[in-house]
Amino acid sequence: MRMTQINLFKHDRDAYDAAPGTTLFGEGDAGDAMFAVVEGKVEVRVGERVVEVVEAGGIVGEMALVDARPRSGSAVVIEQARIVRVDEKQFTFLVQEHPTFALLVMRIMADRLRRANES
Repeated sequence: MRMTQINLFKHDRDAYDAAPGTTLFGEGDAGDAMFAVVEGKVEVRVGERVVEVVEAGGIVGEMALVDARPRSGSAVVIEQARIVRVDEKQFTFLVQEHPTFALLVMRIMADRLRRANES
C-alpha cells in the first residue's frame, strides 16, 4: 500500500540538511512543530520499537499540531535527509491557503491509525 505523500515542501527555502542519527524530536518531548521529509528517511520509534520509516513526501510529528500532549514517539534521521520544520503558525497558514493540505494530513493520520489497529 502506498502512503499518502505531501509534496508541498519540495522547494521550500527553509529546508535544511539532517545527517543520519539526527533526532528531530524525542518521546515525551513537548511538541510545537511537525517535520516534512523532502529527501531521505526518518525512523519513527515508540520506545525501542520502530513503528514506521517515513520517506520523501512524508511527515512526522503532526499530532503535536493537533493536540497539546507530549510526543508519543521519537523521530530519528536514518538516511541523509532534507527536512522542513513546520510550526503551528505555518501549519495554520497552509491549511488556509491549501485546503487539500489538511485532507492529506488527515489521510496520513488515518493510515497510521489503521496500521496501528491492525498490528
